[in-house]
Amino acid sequence: MHVPDGFIDAPISAATGVVAAAAVAVSLRGARRELDERTAPLAGLVAAFIFAVQMLNFPVAAGTSGHLLGGALAAILVGPYTGVLCVSVVLLMQGILFADGGLTALGVNITDMAVVTTVVAYAVFRGLVKVLPRRRGSITAASFVAAVLSVPAAAVAFTLIYAVGGTTDVSISKVATAMIGVHVLIGIGEAAITALTVGAVVAVRPDLVYGARGLRQKLKLRVGGDLVDVPDTAPVAARSHRKVWITGLVTSLVLAGFVSFYASASPDGLEKVAADKGIDAKTEKHATADSPLADYGVKDVENARLSGGLAGVIGVGVTVVAGTGIFWAVRRRRTADVSPASTSGV
Repeated sequence: MHVPDGFIDAPISAATGVVAAAAVAVSLRGARRELDERTAPLAGLVAAFIFAVQMLNFPVAAGTSGHLLGGALAAILVGPYTGVLCVSVVLLMQGILFADGGLTALGVNITDMAVVTTVVAYAVFRGLVKVLPRRRGSITAASFVAAVLSVPAAAVAFTLIYAVGGTTDVSISKVATAMIGVHVLIGIGEAAITALTVGAVVAVRPDLVYGARGLRQKLKLRVGGDLVDVPDTAPVAARSHRKVWITGLVTSLVLAGFVSFYASASPDGLEKVAADKGIDAKTEKHATADSPLADYGVKDVENARLSGGLAGVIGVGVTVVAGTGIFWAVRRRRTADVSPASTSGV
């Protein structure tokens, strides 16, 4: 659902840019509360994993494909504020390095793909978790439903943005029908990927899943007639994230560097609707179309498999470095805010 330059006019592109900037500013502040010893080391990895999986277009209908948006996955794994930042980092890397998603449309893409998907998904997820039984299977089930609904929600958001700022005169009702219809199907793929990933992490390290906090109840002992909590034998902060981090990074590299070669070559949902309905009549050339990594290939590398694989590996590497740097900076800011000096008067 990466919107290219030329789909949306300048005033609405600017307006969504303001909305996106405000959302990122709020998320930076909110992420300071979410990023702790468990989530901070993994947030950059989540961004890299989303980048990798977005390269894996899967067929959803005749001549149409879809790919992960990632808002639901990020929100559930590392929190909604951090989730917005994760997807925003991915969109920024894709727009600048790979000419995927217009630079003038970056505000549209962040608003639609990062903010809308994350807010809708996490709201649905939290609502379901409150009513479902407190067990791991409930986290996976809630993740599936949240992800399913987040994708057509993004399709609706794009349709509304296009209704007020579209550059071509097309029937909005037809655009809405086509966008929502195909993205309901894409949402099923999104949900499967999200549920499998969240379920896998919850099965091994539920303490690392932001949305699963509070899933385990503390053991209690009766001492002198009173129930007291049994202290953890391995404090969460002291438990190593190294195995999970390495496994996630290797998985991301394999997906982007090798599996992506077998992804569907069919246009994704927005591209297909745009071509069918005439939305793409005024598409503009991307500002970084001459980038050495444009279109997810390395310039001057003739072998298509090698070119795409190298581009994917580079993308994962750049995203994990950029994301980790941002999230550690936010984490350090939180540490400074809660330092002994800042609380000495409390």
